[in-house]
Amino acid sequence: MFLAKAYRTAAFSIYGFTHFTKSAFEDHAKKFKPEDTQIDITGKNCIVTGANSGIGFATAEALASRGANVYMVCRNKEKGEAAISEIRSKTGSANVHLEICDLSSLKDVKAFASSFISKNQPLHVLVNNAGLMEHKRLTTIDGFELNFAVNIAGTFTVTELLLPSLDKTAPDARVITVSSGGMYSAPLTSDLQFSEGNFDGTIQYARNKRLQVALAEKWAELYGDRGIGFYSMHPGWASTPGVDKSLPDFSNRFRGKLRTAEEGADTVVWLALQPKDKLKQGQFYFDRAEAPKHLPLAGTKYSADQINSIVGTLRSLCALS
Repeated sequence: MFLAKAYRTAAFSIYGFTHFTKSAFEDHAKKFKPEDTQIDITGKNCIVTGANSGIGFATAEALASRGANVYMVCRNKEKGEAAISEIRSKTGSANVHLEICDLSSLKDVKAFASSFISKNQPLHVLVNNAGLMEHKRLTTIDGFELNFAVNIAGTFTVTELLLPSLDKTAPDARVITVSSGGMYSAPLTSDLQFSEGNFDGTIQYARNKRLQVALAEKWAELYGDRGIGFYSMHPGWASTPGVDKSLPDFSNRFRGKLRTAEEGADTVVWLALQPKDKLKQGQFYFDRAEAPKHLPLAGTKYSADQINSIVGTLRSLCALS
């Protein structure tokens, strides 16, 4: 167990140093086609969670600049209003809207989803970006460990409940979940709320991000024939307020070597804009290309039974039929 964990950590670190940094992005970007993101999406409706800063903000700005109606889901009203004002000023778009929702609260998530569906508006793109790395064990009003509540329960619930709005834009509809390269260091586990052993927020975050990738696969299997595309991606190592707060030592050590938020968001925007026949259902993407979901010999592969069992547990915990 210890040796396997040590190997995964070492393999992830080496892989990250060579692939996830700013210099790696600049190298990979030499192969990018500019026309892939020079696409007008005027009139399309896009929801971006965790949109007031970092990769979520960069994603919302990029989509708004291409004509989309962007619904920015933020927990903090003041920060959300400031973010919307900045995006409107930068893009000249008035079609940027604020939705207040705390993804750690099932009540909030369900109220937001219900409100959006009641507008009878089609949803073209859902970007599950909101994420959290809390190092202390904190419990939400629903009795959930906080990282799990935001990264998994909130994301799972909002996606499941917004399916009727996504159905309206099939076969163009798509869901993009922002994972993390940290998931390479974690196997899938049924211990969703880290009840076994001493709590470690960094490990819990990695576990959550591994599960997000597995959920994108499962959603593609369950709902892909409805014309909804499901994809996961990771942004590499980017300098964002979230990283600065959650991993200050890492942020300081790699200062100047981390990607910008815009570089981290590049693949999210690319996935939102591409014709779906260029994308692969349930796939994991990085720097505009399919990426491996597991590192060699890392022991992180899982079975269909494992993810099926976890999905069943999530439906029960989140009170979804």
